[in-house]
Amino acid sequence: MGNFYRDNDDIRFLFKHIDLAPLADAFEEGYRFAKEFDYAPSSAEEAIRNYEMVLDSLGELCADFIAPRAEAVDRQGNTLNPDGSVTRPKGIAEDIEKLAQAQVMGFTLPHRFGGLNFPNLIYSMANEILSRADASLMNIFGLQGIAETINSFACEEIKQKYLPLFAEGKVTGAMVLTEPDAGSDLQAVKLRAYQDSQGNWFLHGVKRFITNGCGEVLLVLSRSEPDRSGGMGLSLLLCEPGPTVHIRRLEDKLGIHGSPTCEIFFDHTPALLIGERQRGLVPYVMTLMNGARIGIAAQGVGIAEATYRIARDYAASRRQFSVAIEKLPAVRDMLIDMKTSIEAGRALLYETSRIVDLALAYNNQAENHPPADKEAAKRLKDNARIYKRYAGMLTPMSKYYCTEMCNRVAYDSIQVLGGSGFMRDYACERHARDARITTIYEGTSQLQIVAAVRGVCSGTAEKYLTELAALPYDPRVSSLLAKLAEGRQQLQEAIEFTKAQGNEYMDLHGRELVDVAIDLINGYLFCGQASTKVEMDVPVATNGGSKNGQTVPMQQRKLMMARRYVEKNAPRIKALTEQVRQGDKSTFSDYETIVGPVPEA
Repeated sequence: MGNFYRDNDDIRFLFKHIDLAPLADAFEEGYRFAKEFDYAPSSAEEAIRNYEMVLDSLGELCADFIAPRAEAVDRQGNTLNPDGSVTRPKGIAEDIEKLAQAQVMGFTLPHRFGGLNFPNLIYSMANEILSRADASLMNIFGLQGIAETINSFACEEIKQKYLPLFAEGKVTGAMVLTEPDAGSDLQAVKLRAYQDSQGNWFLHGVKRFITNGCGEVLLVLSRSEPDRSGGMGLSLLLCEPGPTVHIRRLEDKLGIHGSPTCEIFFDHTPALLIGERQRGLVPYVMTLMNGARIGIAAQGVGIAEATYRIARDYAASRRQFSVAIEKLPAVRDMLIDMKTSIEAGRALLYETSRIVDLALAYNNQAENHPPADKEAAKRLKDNARIYKRYAGMLTPMSKYYCTEMCNRVAYDSIQVLGGSGFMRDYACERHARDARITTIYEGTSQLQIVAAVRGVCSGTAEKYLTELAALPYDPRVSSLLAKLAEGRQQLQEAIEFTKAQGNEYMDLHGRELVDVAIDLINGYLFCGQASTKVEMDVPVATNGGSKNGQTVPMQQRKLMMARRYVEKNAPRIKALTEQVRQGDKSTFSDYETIVGPVPEA
């Protein structure tokens, strides 16, 4: 029997390395739920055991049941029936049933609705594990943010009606945002929401590119104020499929074939208002999308892990020039870069999830359980504000880095396999097709950079890096910390130069600035991992790539990883910051001449 949790030494290490007790304390609110629900934990130790037990169970389900069906799911795809209903691939339908039986479809929902009440960090681990098995299934499993949005903003009546159904796996959801003329610019949404004389709400219009648009619970961003343009005219409404909801087409896509992407026509569809009108975009949908972006980051790490493993196995067994190709320096360097990139993405993703959890916990405590002491209450509000800023910067960073990394690893895995990687005999080509969408949906990489660079240039990155630098580290990483400190100074000089040039220049060189900030953050995270004395040994490979019974302490391996990552990126950080400070504005001044006129068809 396989297990996608147990066979991943890095996930198991990070589960032990990260201090989960504060998250358990916050989400269980002092373990008060144990008095009301038998299955709620009564201590941090019990909560953490529950986390690992669920990850272990999910890891087994993914390895033994979901992953073996992924290829057939990809080949079969979804079918739009004449009556407008959608038939899912047989494997996806079976997978959803199994996940419901495993009771993991209410991962972050409160106990009172039958949910697990787990932190986002554990949910990110689960999303990664499931994405490794079948990325298209994760698009359905990962839409649990629909239920979270209902829990956060809907009235109690709506919560009681729908949230237990989500937790039981009886319904799935869809975030119905995009329109033919409103892609990333959601302020341009036109689909109309209106009320009749009795105050009942209805929806009328078209939505496109809707992931799982055939789901049973649809959250629809719509224009409720026809006289107001922009985001203030938008509200969020909930509706169910029915005779007035017409799925007009399924998109014929490059990848993630098991996940239906729908065009939907709402023909005066009855609906329910979520929360208050005019708050549909901010904060409701923006909160939903930030959660979805972390989910897509986890999807990227999972896909990368899956395709890397194929390349690693192939490189150890494929012989050319009388040796295994992993003996060739170019192939060896590719593989170690792939492995390093995956672990860097995982470190950033899990740290982002942890920060998001702390931001939620501090905000919840400040609003609902503030300390009586004024100074303590002020500190709590300050923490809530600071961690919200950190989360606002790290979320787009994670989505950008993990999905771009995923595409690089998928590309390189095909390259390692050569001609075989281009064939459907191996899953690398499927992983590459599935990877491609990750840098596009829930906000393109370019939009993530625009969001993240504001945090980099506003001082949020420097404050966060200062906190990381002040943590205790093993003396063996002192030389690496010195390189990171040098990189921070180079970044600060580039930021000061950029701010003097204006916002347009900041957007032009946002990628370089964000890349440097991510390299520095990951450098500190790797140094922190190398400083953790977790009692865990990891196997060493033989010349044939298999285990040979020899092991090394994980801390020793993490020290090697930290050294390679920091030392290899130090020259890159210097080059990128120098590039920013060159002041090149030819993109603005020379664009028309260099690209020329639009080519004729």
